[in-house]
Amino acid sequence: MTTESQSPAPAQPEAVAHDVSGMTPGPQAVRMVIGGEQVDAQDGQTFEVVNPATGVVMATAPLGGKADVDRAVEAARQAFEDPKGFSSWSAAKRGRTLQKLSMLVKQRQEELARLESENVGKPITSARSEAFAVSLVFEYYAGAANKHFGETIPVSRPGLDFTLREPIGVVGLIVPWNFPMNMASWKLGPALAAGNTCILKPASYSPLTAIRLGELALEAGFPPGVVNVVTGPGGTAGAALAAHPGVGKVAFTGETTTGQEIMRLAANNVKKVSLELGGKSPNIIFADADLERFAKESVYSVFDNAGQDCCARSRILVERSVHEKVVGLFVEATRSVIVGDPADDATEVGSLVSQRQRERVLDYVEVGQREGAELVLGGRAPDDQALAAGAYVLPTIFDNCRADMRIAREEVFGPVVAVIPFESEEEAVRLANATPYGLSGSIWSRDIARAIRVAKGVQSGVLSINTNASVHTEAPFGGYKMSGSGRELGMHALGLYTELKNVFVDLG
Repeated sequence: MTTESQSPAPAQPEAVAHDVSGMTPGPQAVRMVIGGEQVDAQDGQTFEVVNPATGVVMATAPLGGKADVDRAVEAARQAFEDPKGFSSWSAAKRGRTLQKLSMLVKQRQEELARLESENVGKPITSARSEAFAVSLVFEYYAGAANKHFGETIPVSRPGLDFTLREPIGVVGLIVPWNFPMNMASWKLGPALAAGNTCILKPASYSPLTAIRLGELALEAGFPPGVVNVVTGPGGTAGAALAAHPGVGKVAFTGETTTGQEIMRLAANNVKKVSLELGGKSPNIIFADADLERFAKESVYSVFDNAGQDCCARSRILVERSVHEKVVGLFVEATRSVIVGDPADDATEVGSLVSQRQRERVLDYVEVGQREGAELVLGGRAPDDQALAAGAYVLPTIFDNCRADMRIAREEVFGPVVAVIPFESEEEAVRLANATPYGLSGSIWSRDIARAIRVAKGVQSGVLSINTNASVHTEAPFGGYKMSGSGRELGMHALGLYTELKNVFVDLG
């Protein structure tokens, strides 16, 4: 179950290569990937990786810092500048190697899914779907590698003017904990296709699949130093990567205040920056919509991944004439959602990523009640004692919210939705735009002319009509306002990882 549409997973993946899951006794020690080698932090420090559904330590990882980032940047620089190495590869060869990486991810799908599920508490079925989606991203950029062209330009002087697309060089890729595999592939795919060397910095909560992808990149045939993985806190390792003068571009997915800090750190050498940040996406429902279909599909658009999704439709804007009916249908559909053990195939909503995140979400529940919103459902941990050790929060619905309430303006990043009624099309657009964010959203109406008018009026980078599926590998993804800058996915993403060079040849 995912917010956005995913392709079905293969029925029988091949056997896993190695195991760092909770199936083995005691936590496993994992290592960073730098210069083609598995390494510890230079000072030897480590941190614990916890399964948030059980509270059990499942692994220890290196606590990387500035010295480790320096080492990774040097490895990436050498790999990029080696005239007989990666820089000499044709675009077609980069594509073939990405295709091999895609195949390896498909073969290791079950292993990667188990790591992701245990590491961040998401249902195993969602993790399998996401692992397969990662393979599709690498497959797409394998085909795109030799299809990102320059152009010839007619100019007024006699001569030939043409452009070249060239790799930036060393790029830093900082990914979040809510979709660790997916976000890593969204950045690695186009960066490698364009010919860059990469330093991948996963979130401290979720380093395991990033390390595994680094290992698989080596197995696929990328030379040492082309894909490096540094683990450690954002405040040290992430900050060092964003500020490093040897990094030509940094791509970040995460919360908005961290994105703002990355922009400040990147300014020291005016490196290129792309940001995919927070969201407070609306689900806009008009009276003429298929209300039953909306309710059935939209519970997953906000409660999938326990609501930890920047695209989560965490605001329901509903035409007042059908407000009561829509809330009733949505509550009924939400009651049927199965909250439980992420390892169980029947589970649809698992744990939040940490106890700290659960406390943050429950604090927002209290804020919503203090502000006068009506708590209709959820707002607490499950009663099931089997889940007591995990960071669970039941799917939560607030009705009769106002646009100025914090739960209607701020990103909760948990399974909480705020329902706001509206009277007119114009008011719906105004309410949809009444947040600092503009990432995603959906519009439900049988009147396609109205739906398109509203889509043009909503300040958002990604929208869908009569569905919640608005993220596609082949199409650009990114936000307006404080939701970020730049567009990932599709051919547009290749522009984030290339320099555009213009050349003029005088023929006079």
